[in-house]
Amino acid sequence: MAGTASRASRASRAGHTGRRERLRAETTAEIKDVALELMASGGPEAITLRAIAREMGMTANAIYGYFATRDDLVTVLIGDVYTELADAVDTAWESASADSPAARIQGWAGAFRNWALANPEGFRLVYGDPVPGYDTPHGGAAPEAAHRVCAGLTALAAAAWPYAEHLHEGSEFEWSDFDPGLVDKVRADFPGLPPAAVALALRIWGRLHGLVSLEVYGHLRTQTTSPDKLFREEVTQLVRSLDIPLRS
Repeated sequence: MAGTASRASRASRAGHTGRRERLRAETTAEIKDVALELMASGGPEAITLRAIAREMGMTANAIYGYFATRDDLVTVLIGDVYTELADAVDTAWESASADSPAARIQGWAGAFRNWALANPEGFRLVYGDPVPGYDTPHGGAAPEAAHRVCAGLTALAAAAWPYAEHLHEGSEFEWSDFDPGLVDKVRADFPGLPPAAVALALRIWGRLHGLVSLEVYGHLRTQTTSPDKLFREEVTQLVRSLDIPLRS
């Protein structure tokens, strides 16, 4: 009897702990969702712990038990959304045929745009409006995700390089033209890739990011009824400009 009671007590405590952890996880997720909703309606400056507590019917002191500071929350938000982006573009890269650089560029680009349109507040946190007064942690808010996305862009240039190299003969780019941290990462991930290919990766990024930014911020809304067609054409012309066959 004593042994049975002891086991029941342990099971009860475990169940209580499990419920407490589940409730904490659910509340944490709700805090993050509310923060993004506030940002959507009021911009980055609307993300405050007091405003979130008010929206959730919590006391300000209670919410501090989940995030000690507003900056802690913002860092977690950036880490979450940046990781989601990295997952999306990595999956697109891996799903496309390794024998078709065109398919990989088109897949990566499409995944980036789809993620941005589905997560406009996340896009703005990572690439757009700074949160006023936010103190970015040393090394960045999401260094691993940032590295994955950067490596993905460099991989696009590396895949294109056998076709595009002849277009960059006489390039004057040197390693000293780039941030030392970026150079270290590129040389580690893509040994043998020249500085001109790194410049190409940044130019690819500029073309993709430019149109997506215009769309996320609503600047294309009154200009075209087919932003998707505009983006697809831009990516097609990007591939052609690199001398890559559209079909292998």
